[in-house]
Amino acid sequence: MADSVNTLPFFYGNITREEAEDFLRHGGLSSGLYLLRQSRNHLGGFALSLSHSGRCYHYTIERQPNERYAIAGGKSHSSPIGVIDFHSQETDGLVCLLKKPCNRPSNMQPKVGRFEDLKEQMIQEFVKQTWNLHGAALEQAIISQRPRLEKIIATTAHERMPWYHGEITREQSEPRLQNGARTNGKFLIRQRDVNGSYALCLLHEGKVMHYRIDKDSTGKLSIPDGKKFDTLWQLVEHYSYKPDGLLRVLTEPCPRPPGESAGLRSPVPNHHQGFSLSSVADGFFAKMHKWPFFRHDTPDSNVYEHKGPIQEAMPMDTDLYNPYEDPDELRGSTVDRSQLFLEDGELGSGNFGTVMKGIYKTRRKEKAVAVKILKNDDNNPAVREEMLREANVMQQLDNPYIVRMIGICEAENLMLVMELAELGPLHKFLQKNRDTTIKNVTELVHQVACGMKYLEEHNFVHRDLAARNVLLVSQHYAKISDFGLSKVIGDDQNYYKAKAHGKWPVKWYAPECMNYFKFSSKSDVWSFGVLMWEAYSYGQKPYRGMKGNDVNQMIESGARLEAPKNCPQEIYNLMMTCWTYKVEDRPPFSVVEPRLRDYYYDTAH
Repeated sequence: MADSVNTLPFFYGNITREEAEDFLRHGGLSSGLYLLRQSRNHLGGFALSLSHSGRCYHYTIERQPNERYAIAGGKSHSSPIGVIDFHSQETDGLVCLLKKPCNRPSNMQPKVGRFEDLKEQMIQEFVKQTWNLHGAALEQAIISQRPRLEKIIATTAHERMPWYHGEITREQSEPRLQNGARTNGKFLIRQRDVNGSYALCLLHEGKVMHYRIDKDSTGKLSIPDGKKFDTLWQLVEHYSYKPDGLLRVLTEPCPRPPGESAGLRSPVPNHHQGFSLSSVADGFFAKMHKWPFFRHDTPDSNVYEHKGPIQEAMPMDTDLYNPYEDPDELRGSTVDRSQLFLEDGELGSGNFGTVMKGIYKTRRKEKAVAVKILKNDDNNPAVREEMLREANVMQQLDNPYIVRMIGICEAENLMLVMELAELGPLHKFLQKNRDTTIKNVTELVHQVACGMKYLEEHNFVHRDLAARNVLLVSQHYAKISDFGLSKVIGDDQNYYKAKAHGKWPVKWYAPECMNYFKFSSKSDVWSFGVLMWEAYSYGQKPYRGMKGNDVNQMIESGARLEAPKNCPQEIYNLMMTCWTYKVEDRPPFSVVEPRLRDYYYDTAH
């Protein structure tokens, strides 16, 4: 859940409707008194509880497919906070305006739901075992892909629960519930068919009652004429505290027989080996047995087989996310010319020469690569040294969102062999694919922020950050490239000072770069703001039609680029923050990246 909501004094977390009414009564039930809580049946949604004329009313705030929030039939907003602000001015379907927040008691924190308590561990283990990631690569994967990872875990969490028995028949379920302790409310859930229909089997007075759980066209799950839920674990959680149409509440899970796999599935891409839960089962079930309806647990150590691919490939699905697997290929080593085969056609060109596609062959595999070839007809040693300096910088970098240099090849020309990002520069991709969603653009821009935060932490200044120097491995995976102007800053310094003005990309440069030749991570932040503008304008040129001096005068006057069409206000606000004139007041990437991350999490579920 986004930190911005968690910090609201009137947000209570995962409380029930009845608990919300108790808090409103304690607050006096004055008309317009309200609180916000986490929805217990809509994944990523919220509920607004409001008092009016001595009664309590409850409104669901759903997260919509277009990544916005709205009360059913009402106006949509970019966040639940936006819903609250709007209904403080307009009733628009509510019984009254939101007038006064019912704040939590001073010693109370938002209540964390049972699943939320386990989610972090499940995500860690899922990423670790699915993609074999550890350390920084694991951390970066979770930071940049949390919304999709949370959705995967949430919608498949029932498969890890002791009450889920998979594809068993009605006849098989009854003796399981009737054997052993015949506790009223003992239950299990079984899968009825592959289309997502389930059955809740409940023990009552020695007899087994069967309730069908159907999935509608939007994916919502419900018992006939009952509440609708996004996930089975939400359904179980609801009926464990309230019968709501059942003969009784759910009390005790009926565990699967020891060693039975029950045909369980896992959301593992089909090119992976599968997700074994054996390493987390003990801790996972140790926590669950403390829950009221999880008294008997049977850790399941089966390997879960995948029955279908994830709809959208993640960065971790590519060979370039965690590439250090081939012992023949050492990062930053010398590449033997006999192992490098160049293909026809240029990927790009510049003052240094050309970039061509190639194939790098090792004993184990062949890999498509990008080869930067030095053009130095005059044998100018300065040109060669400049290219070697870039290679030296790249050899020191190790981050999933930065293009990796494989090695240097000394042959007919000096060549830098690097990872190949097939889809090319970010701005050209967006120019050709204007149907790319804001969610997707935000995902890519946030990955750039992750890479820049890494550079900041390791005292590197890029000095040429722009959309043209962000390359796409896939539509969902971006890498920072082109370190020809990059510099390493000493531990005792916080900026690099150039000796003279060079051939610089001035439209991306901060005022202190142009006025004092000073470059730092803070000046990279200014450039990042321009890169964001390029991305959200779908590849337009910044300051179009203006010359460098005109841009400088505009900046000095206090004016800035206008917001791109349809750019979210929160994103433009962040751009403006990146364009803070005084370097000491401009935020570092350690601040920019989490802000962008929070926005991504709020919109990308």
